[in-house]
Amino acid sequence: MAVRPAWEVRENEGATRWFEFRLAFADGARVDALAVVGGGCVCVEEVRAQPALSLADLAVLADWIEESVSEACGAGPGPEGGGSEGRRARPAWPRGAEGRLLVAREYRAAQQDGADPVLAVMGATGHSRRTSLRLIGQARDAGLLSPRRARR
Repeated sequence: MAVRPAWEVRENEGATRWFEFRLAFADGARVDALAVVGGGCVCVEEVRAQPALSLADLAVLADWIEESVSEACGAGPGPEGGGSEGRRARPAWPRGAEGRLLVAREYRAAQQDGADPVLAVMGATGHSRRTSLRLIGQARDAGLLSPRRARR
């Protein structure tokens, strides 16, 4: 995946940045996208794909773009223009078993406090709702959380 900063608009202390993405596959398939980062979130503004993407593929693309933008923001210059000390768009979160254990702890703590456990995991990880639900599912699969209740 090629990620390229397109442009940036600064207003007061904040900045809104646009990034262009290109995915090219060996079979000739191609995806071009434009994403914007501002106000603490990443939004996909435009996607062009040849051949067309399914909704499931589009969801995977959104997660992929979010991670790539986070890396690009972390690797780029910070607000003061200082080279390698760029800001990450989300806090560092461990992967694997340690990450699943922390997700389970956040989830259970929110349940005990009467709060929304998915929002608690989103806040702790800095990930989107979709990614947080996937992490919660992985914690369930690992036996760290009880199975979901069946819907009626």
